[in-house]
Amino acid sequence: MKFNLQLLIAFFGSLFGFIFMSYLVQAEHLLVFDQVVIDAVQGLEAEGLTAAMKFFTYIGSLKFIVILTIPIFLFLFYVLRHRLEILVFLSVVYITPILNRLLKLYFHRERPDFHRLIEIGGYSFPSGHAMNAFSFYSILAFLLWRNVPTWLGRVTIIILSTFMILAIGLSRVYLGVHYPSDIIGGFLASGLWVAAVIWFFQRYKEKLEITKRSH
Repeated sequence: MKFNLQLLIAFFGSLFGFIFMSYLVQAEHLLVFDQVVIDAVQGLEAEGLTAAMKFFTYIGSLKFIVILTIPIFLFLFYVLRHRLEILVFLSVVYITPILNRLLKLYFHRERPDFHRLIEIGGYSFPSGHAMNAFSFYSILAFLLWRNVPTWLGRVTIIILSTFMILAIGLSRVYLGVHYPSDIIGGFLASGLWVAAVIWFFQRYKEKLEITKRSH
């Protein structure tokens, strides 16, 4: 019950956070914030760092994530034998890009047009890479966390997943294809979706346990 309450807090926190961020973006109240962060991040530009940022932006792409779902699907199905968890994982990973597409079409925010290190089309808010990264690595961390009994193992999973999410988000700002507010908006949008899916999953598992005990 405590975990379900935390999920509800995460859901509504992400929901209201995204609504507030959307308002700030549309009202153009974040122009100074975005510019200050972009200047700070792109001020670190170096050949080696650019290569690293391009790597992180690639592994945060939808193409790479779709490929990566295949071995994870096989691991969940054949090794852990978690059928329901597969549905949870796939619903988060594959519905996130659809949500991102719909949100981008609604907000119609143009991408930054200064100092791009890569070229890309489409709208800017919320960031698709940020949404995909958050959804993929957070739901993967949740599913692995449930099967790791040690405190050290669980902390390691959280640290690694957090690092990947932040690195992918940062790479989009560094490469000049997103505003920082796009990244934050993407994290919040995926946060509410992931929290909702996990909440329904937990509720379903609890009902199954109650049914088993009653028989």
